[in-house]
Amino acid sequence: MRALPVIHVVSAAILLFSFAFLVPMAFSLALGDGAMGLYVAGFTITGFFGLILFVTTRGRQRRELQPRDGFLLVALVWTVVPAFSTIPLLAGIPGLSVTDAYFEAVSGLTATGATVISGLDQLPPSLNIWRTLLHWLGGMGIIVLAVAILPLLGVGGSQLFKAEFPGGMKDTKLTPRIGDMAKGLWVVYAFLTVACIVALHWAGMGWVDATAHAFSAMALGGFSTKDASVGHFNSPAIEAVLVVFMLVAAINFATHFLAFRQRSARPYVRDVEARVVVGWLAASVAGMTLFLMASGTVAELPSAFRLAAFQVVSIATTTGFATTDYGQWPAFAGFWLVLLAAISSSSGSTGGGIKMIRAEVLVRQTFREMTRIIHPHAVLPVKLGEAVIENNVVFSVLAYMLMYGGTLIVMTMLLLASGLDPVTAFTAVFACINNLGPGLGAVGPASNYAVLSDFQTWVCTLTMLLGRLELFTLVVLVTPAFWRK
Repeated sequence: MRALPVIHVVSAAILLFSFAFLVPMAFSLALGDGAMGLYVAGFTITGFFGLILFVTTRGRQRRELQPRDGFLLVALVWTVVPAFSTIPLLAGIPGLSVTDAYFEAVSGLTATGATVISGLDQLPPSLNIWRTLLHWLGGMGIIVLAVAILPLLGVGGSQLFKAEFPGGMKDTKLTPRIGDMAKGLWVVYAFLTVACIVALHWAGMGWVDATAHAFSAMALGGFSTKDASVGHFNSPAIEAVLVVFMLVAAINFATHFLAFRQRSARPYVRDVEARVVVGWLAASVAGMTLFLMASGTVAELPSAFRLAAFQVVSIATTTGFATTDYGQWPAFAGFWLVLLAAISSSSGSTGGGIKMIRAEVLVRQTFREMTRIIHPHAVLPVKLGEAVIENNVVFSVLAYMLMYGGTLIVMTMLLLASGLDPVTAFTAVFACINNLGPGLGAVGPASNYAVLSDFQTWVCTLTMLLGRLELFTLVVLVTPAFWRK
């Protein structure tokens, strides 16, 4: 009986998600690409299932979900919704297995961008819109969208928002009501997406390609409409537009929200994490440019800068677009790019990884411990800017890093045991847990995840979910304490 309120809200989320099929349906109708039936089937099946479940559990909901309910709800939504997302993929792509379709859907909704599909150029355009729309919905979070309507269901949304929303936004309220907060974030998100679509079209993309790549860029996802990704267009203008919007999406959306509301750039100046992210990426672009020239990979400075700027920003922000096969660069450059993905996004952004704020806390904690060795009785608070970080937050970050490292090791060992080579195994897990997409080796930018076996694909699927929900949200479900009354 305790599960019924959770199932009721899950059914509402499924019912809400069914309307997402109307977007590719409209594109299919406008373009006449013959794929309309895929989305009619998806809308009908998803809507029918959600409605039946909603009606049968109606009257069972409580006024306010408990924290444990929030974690369970988030886990259920993020595992059930991808199953419905597979309907157009399975029906529209011959030979695609259920395992691969579910992987693709999870990769879309977690804004990872790892794909198992080849021949993207030949797919119906509306199907590519569907794939990238999954990015866009998952980028800010399906649950955050649902929070805005939960009061209509008689269910409070605070626990859901805390369980799902990435990084430092968990305990921040920008407006008095959580629903208003979610609506405000989505308005900013939608506005920036429209701006990106217009800018990409101005730079030379057709409207369909511009829409798809804007969905991917704002979600920091990486799905493209072309097998060659952004390299297909070979356009400095398009690359420049994407770099700008990927940088925008890598900054905390709370900062964007405040800047829009105050009509001022001051929130960006005050955001310590944003300043570090921009400085870190600028230094990485400069360093990669010099390395490409020093190693003889690229001879001319303009070409080296263009390649370095796009690939560093794309990979570091966990987007995963590619303009070249950086797997063919010297090994140092490839690993540097992939490792950047772990820490180069802000908390509260649509990016994955550890997040820059955790990295900052870890660095400051390390220096505090070194100072404590010399001055054991000194009072040494950990500070970010002018703010003092509480010890319980520091301990939480340390626990997260332990979980992160442990998950990385376990999943890599599973892939190694299944027969993958070390480079592919490690970078596949690293890319999935950081929601990056392409790795190195067999899953590099010139290939995709279709080379993996079903077992290896399921390992990567679970890793993507763990990374997107920041580990604890899922791991807590398997602890005895969670299920104890």
